[in-house]
Amino acid sequence: MPNQTISFERVLPWTLVAIAIVGLTAGIVARAVGRPDLADLAWAIGTAPVIGGLAVSIVRDLLGGRLGVDAIALLSMSAALALGQPLAGAVVALMYSGGNVLEDIAIARAEHDLRSLVDRAPRQAHRKTGERVEEVSVEVVSVGDELLVRAGEIVPVDGIVHSAGATIDESAVTGEPIPVEKTRGSAVLSGSLNAGETFELIVTAPAGESTYAGIVRMVTAAQTAKAPFVRLADRYALIFLPVTLAIAFLAWQISGDLTRSLAVLVAATPCPLILAAPVAFIAGVAQAARRGILAKGGGALEALARAHTVLFDKTGTLTVGGARLLSVEVAPGENPDEILALGASLEQASHHVLAKTVVAAAVDRGLKLRTPEQVKETMGTGLSGLIDGRHVAAGSRELVRSHAELSPWELRAIRRASWRSALIVFVAVDGRSVGALLLADELRADRPRAIRLLRDAGIARMVMVTGDRAAAAQAIGAALDLDAVLADRVPSDKVEAVRTEQRLHPTIMVGDGINDAPALAVADIGVALGARGASASSEAADVVILTDRLDRVGEAIIIAQRARRIALQSIIIGMGLSMAAMVAATVGWLNPVPAAIVQEVIDVAVILNALRALTPAHGTTSRRISAEQGLALHHEHQALFRDLDRLRKIVDAIDDATPDTAATLIEEAHRLVQGSVVTHEREDEGSVYPKIAEVLRERHGLSAMSRAHREILHLARLLARIAADLPSEKIDRYLIRDAQRVIEAIETLVRMHTAQEEDIYEAVSAQ
Repeated sequence: MPNQTISFERVLPWTLVAIAIVGLTAGIVARAVGRPDLADLAWAIGTAPVIGGLAVSIVRDLLGGRLGVDAIALLSMSAALALGQPLAGAVVALMYSGGNVLEDIAIARAEHDLRSLVDRAPRQAHRKTGERVEEVSVEVVSVGDELLVRAGEIVPVDGIVHSAGATIDESAVTGEPIPVEKTRGSAVLSGSLNAGETFELIVTAPAGESTYAGIVRMVTAAQTAKAPFVRLADRYALIFLPVTLAIAFLAWQISGDLTRSLAVLVAATPCPLILAAPVAFIAGVAQAARRGILAKGGGALEALARAHTVLFDKTGTLTVGGARLLSVEVAPGENPDEILALGASLEQASHHVLAKTVVAAAVDRGLKLRTPEQVKETMGTGLSGLIDGRHVAAGSRELVRSHAELSPWELRAIRRASWRSALIVFVAVDGRSVGALLLADELRADRPRAIRLLRDAGIARMVMVTGDRAAAAQAIGAALDLDAVLADRVPSDKVEAVRTEQRLHPTIMVGDGINDAPALAVADIGVALGARGASASSEAADVVILTDRLDRVGEAIIIAQRARRIALQSIIIGMGLSMAAMVAATVGWLNPVPAAIVQEVIDVAVILNALRALTPAHGTTSRRISAEQGLALHHEHQALFRDLDRLRKIVDAIDDATPDTAATLIEEAHRLVQGSVVTHEREDEGSVYPKIAEVLRERHGLSAMSRAHREILHLARLLARIAADLPSEKIDRYLIRDAQRVIEAIETLVRMHTAQEEDIYEAVSAQ
């Protein structure tokens, strides 16, 4: 029955507009063939159903505590029929019903069904009874049952690990991007993915009370609680409606003719108010769609325009959403590429989810991998095997060196891993620790620019709310200069964080995972980054960014704000013109039918003004560099980064180098800086920046960038002087330390400067 009701409510506006068109057309034809009686009848028949539908709508609104300007349309159509002016009634009926259809199109939202969440939830579980394993429905699983969760399966219910250990990917539930090693007795949440081998689970909660079911319930409750979109026009009803009735009464008092009052009501038909906002917002929706921003109706766009606060998920939204190789730390005298090649060669035999990351990093660097032999994997610790006759181990430090004390380079590696909230994988050869791989989630390169764009769009408060650890979250929050960071939050905590912000200001929630869906649904406006395929968050969100670009959120807000300004302009223009027409009708210059025609002209003018929201804002069509030019500049930076990586290794190697070795390393750094860094910066200043200046509206930014060029070149000259003095000077530790500081300053400054250039190139590139 509810489905039938929804279907009827959707069909009714189209049915009424069809009746109005048929009635008006039939009446015009009848009048043309000389049958005014049939014409009046056709116009009355075309008007009556619209009156009936509008009356029901107004009663429903009154019961809900709302009174809109639709009451004027009801009065004008009813008065037209009562006073023998059916043509005027038919014209108003067509304008009103047509406006309702247009509004229905403009504010139609994609249904927030939970099909993606339900489809992901497992229907079956593998229950262990004695030595027998049977497949049963998750609904019959009870607390205390023993289940088998196979590799790659979704954990069906909450429970604790009953076997030796398990590798669990909790990103869908908590947002933690790196799989967690669970030991015997550790809790596992339903909705998590088994990223390791088959393990046994003791059930602690039935399916209906488990974590994943709670997420589904929260999304459902949040969606049900959302209020329908209220037309901007209704906000002016309490003023416009009594003013209209007062002017109509005045017209009757002046003339003693109710027809003149009817003309006032027809002229005051609130079609400009009814049409202005939906047309402007649907035009804004179309403009947003061209930029890969899918807004689910004009209501979503209106909410975006009023936003004050933005809450972000971390994993996949602000960061890349998975483990990446950050660096390779090595023992003195070891080659980082060789360490990575050994670790990756061994990881080829592993089923651990991080193994693919290590192997991919080695392949990206063009390293040759060997086939490991006699590989043995220890759950939760690491693996070992033979590579070219050498015994190689990769994993925790306890696996590779369980008894020896930490060496200085190992302490440095652990300290750097701690600073960067990274997971550390040690590599040992024949029992000697030779290197370590640092793996972690990384901040996306384009996020700082996206945050600045949001600030420019008027967002006053930005908060990160994540299920990830506090250390990792704080590091990202500091890098982006966010106003607050809320870490270790489960989905229900995210919902509460959104509600807390909502009590103060209109709030946007931006996320991309299943664990974000409840918060997206409860926020004033939920924005899902849809490129990662997180269909659950896309279902719960009001706006979906079809490309994986956070800066599109800022663009969406700017588009929404402009659409709202145009809608308000159209409403004010419509009210002004309608008031003028009402005055003309009051003094007898407009009869009912001409008043309806004038009102139609006003409608067209208002709609044309509202359609300006289809076009980009003034100044956004400025010249840009081509996508090919932007890609070429990016590739030049990628080549530069490889040289900067080598400078970083030289800085580290100088720590333990002898004076002669240090001199050789300083000479190498000097050659790299002169041949790569200096050449690159001079080419930027001489050829790239002039091209960028032609398309960049705010050129003072380039002046600051040029200052960075001068500082880099100054440091390069200092390094050149040190390198030139090396043969003639006694190579003492102070000279080596000075050279090390200059090399490190160059490497750090060039990285920061290059990241700023990437932001500028991104801003002026055709996308």
